[in-house]
Amino acid sequence: MEEVDYIVLNVDLQQLITTEQAWHYQIIPKSVENNHLEFYVAAERAGNGLRDELEILFGKEVELDTKPSEVVKKTLSKYYRKKREGQRAQRVEITDKTTDDFLQNLIAEAKELGASDIHIETYEERCRVRFRIDGQLIERYTIDKNEYPSLINKIKIKSNLDIAEKRLPQDGRISYKSGQDKFDIRVSVLPSLHGEKAVMRLLNKDATDIDIEQLGFSERELEDYREGIKKPNGIVLISGPTGSGKTTTLYATLKILNRETTNILTVEDPIEYTLEGINQVQLKESIGLTFASALKTFLRQDPDVIMLGEIRDGETAQMAIRAALTGHLVLSTIHTNSAWGTVSRLIDMGVPSFLLANTLNTTLAQRLVRKLCNNCKEEATFNPAHYPRTFQPPKPLKTHCKPVGCDECYYTGYKGRRALYEVIPI
Repeated sequence: MEEVDYIVLNVDLQQLITTEQAWHYQIIPKSVENNHLEFYVAAERAGNGLRDELEILFGKEVELDTKPSEVVKKTLSKYYRKKREGQRAQRVEITDKTTDDFLQNLIAEAKELGASDIHIETYEERCRVRFRIDGQLIERYTIDKNEYPSLINKIKIKSNLDIAEKRLPQDGRISYKSGQDKFDIRVSVLPSLHGEKAVMRLLNKDATDIDIEQLGFSERELEDYREGIKKPNGIVLISGPTGSGKTTTLYATLKILNRETTNILTVEDPIEYTLEGINQVQLKESIGLTFASALKTFLRQDPDVIMLGEIRDGETAQMAIRAALTGHLVLSTIHTNSAWGTVSRLIDMGVPSFLLANTLNTTLAQRLVRKLCNNCKEEATFNPAHYPRTFQPPKPLKTHCKPVGCDECYYTGYKGRRALYEVIPI
């Protein structure tokens, strides 16, 4: 057998054992001869009476050849693809007594799998729970229609929402703690045709500890961005769709600017993370506390840096320009498709172009893209003729890889994400 980063296995040997046996014992058939079987086995599984157990199981003499765990796992992923439980939605039964345990386990599982959101939805004949992992929704559980209301009510109670109100949207927050793991969950409940839909956003507190160098900027992009944020006044705008990492970039920026000699004020909707040394304000439009009204008050608070969660309208845009013109550094986000699009968007909001020329320091657009799973990706031949010019690599790559799918990545071929940036200094 030729050994590369996985063990090459022919069909006859592959069929000697089942998928369940292969994964349970971490074994791969090496050879079979009359009354004798030989297996490759992951190094850490080789002891503890494994050979005796396999001899009883197969009724033959067994020999074991140890291999590194990474090699065995990659081989198992290639030849013994198993349906992970998460791939097929599990039917679960919950009662009033078990709802709390189910919710706690649901949150813990989502956190363990790296999910950013939990979607709990109801339809005419069924209810389901989905996790958003690396930007993709994966169906995890199905729930009986009659059991669904108790789960929604439990979520409402934990997030301090009105369980009697089923006609209006509600927003809340849950503080989750399990052992050493502690984080907040942002809850949104929306009335839909067949019942209430809940989405829980898991807020990773590690996001506030990320340095800007870790975000994925190239050297040139980081240099241009730093030039924009180190100016004492002006506007720095970040654009991108929801869930593209804008908040993480903003908080990493504030971490650089946060010094004892600097007064930083933020207005957010909602406040996702608490930042030490920064004065954060929660938006409350129901009582008139909007981005624009908060910004007016900020100007009387002797600020050095102002962060607005989002520029949504002309009034907020005009106030941001005014703040920049009066000697303050303003950071904010805006919904456009590109970094250049922020300029036309602000002009469309009524901001004169000559004011933009005087105040706009830097515009930045970002997206999150999925990364290939390191456990199962395979080298592939790249044929430039198969791709449009816009998808050509900017520089030659030593190797090209393709997604495969394994137990580690939920059989998607992808695990984790990284940011791509477009930075334009003005």
